[in-house]
Amino acid sequence: MLKNLIIRKLSAWIRPVMLGGYRNHAGEYLKNVRIGSTSCLVQQEKLKLGDHVYIGHYNFLDASNHLWIAEGCQVTSFVSILTHSSHIAIRLYGRAYVQVPADQKIAYQRAGVEIGAYTFIGPHVVIMPGTKIGKGCIVSAFSYVDGEFPDFSVIAGQPAKVIKDTRQLDAPFLEQHPELKNHYRNWSEQDI
Repeated sequence: MLKNLIIRKLSAWIRPVMLGGYRNHAGEYLKNVRIGSTSCLVQQEKLKLGDHVYIGHYNFLDASNHLWIAEGCQVTSFVSILTHSSHIAIRLYGRAYVQVPADQKIAYQRAGVEIGAYTFIGPHVVIMPGTKIGKGCIVSAFSYVDGEFPDFSVIAGQPAKVIKDTRQLDAPFLEQHPELKNHYRNWSEQDI
C-alpha cells in the first residue's frame, strides 16, 4: 500500500504508470487488479473491486456512497463514476447553497453505483449516482449513463440507452472458436 502511494506520488513528476495489485475493502489482496497512477479514487474504504479489474489513467472514481466494480471490468480513461452529485441542488439554491447543511439539501443526489462483471467502460464516460450496469456490458465512449441497464447491454448516447446485445457481438467469435464456449459460459451463466 505504501509502495503504491509512493509510486503514485512520484509518477506525477516522472510519468503515468500502471500499479499492479490492490487490497480490497475486506483486506484481501487482489493481485490481478491494475490501476493507473493518474486515476483518483475517492473514499477507497467504500470501493469494492473484484479481481481482474483494470482502471486506466485519468479516471475519477467517487466511492463516497459505495461503488462496486465486479470481476473483470475495464474502465478505460477519462471516466467519471459518481456516487454523489450536487449539480441540481446548486442551481436550485444559488448562493444560498453553501449555507444549507449537506444532509438537508434538496436535490443533492447520493446513491451507490454497481458495475457488473466483465463490463467495458469506454473513454470519456460519465456514470451518475444510483446507476446499475449489468454484467457483460459495453458502455460506448462519451456516454452519459444514468439509470439501470440489463446484463449484456451495449449502452450508448447522451443520455445513454441500450442499442444492442453484446451476446450478438460475441456469437461469431464463439462459433469460430468453440474452445472458448466453456470459458464464456463459466462467467456469463453465473450470478457474479
